[in-house]
Parts: sequence; C-alpha cells; structure tokens
Amino acid sequence: MSKLTGFFKDVVSEMRKVSWPKRKELTRYTIVVLSTVVFMAIYFGLVDFGISRVMKWYLAL
Repeated sequence: MSKLTGFFKDVVSEMRKVSWPKRKELTRYTIVVLSTVVFMAIYFGLVDFGISRVMKWYLAL
C-alpha cells in the first residue's frame, strides 16, 4: 500500500511541474486542431467521392 501512496505523491509532484498553456494559447491550439480536422475531413471526403465516381464509371463500361 505504501508503494501506491508513494506513486500518487510522485504523480502530484510531477503534475505541479507541468507548464499548462494559458487561455490564449489553448484557444489558438484548439482552433488549429479543429481547422485541421475539418480540412482533412473535406479532403478525404472529396478523395472518397472521386474514387467512387471513377469506380462507378469504370464498372459501367
């Protein structure tokens, strides 16, 4: 049990050393992540649409 207590004390000690982002940084990071996800979703959606159109055209021959 003392190992478990020591582990959690070490975790708390390390968490105090973490440099947490400020509100402005966090907002900027969130915008970057969301815009990247939207861009990638649109990109892969268009690629999927293009491939499906080519396959339908090919199979219709």
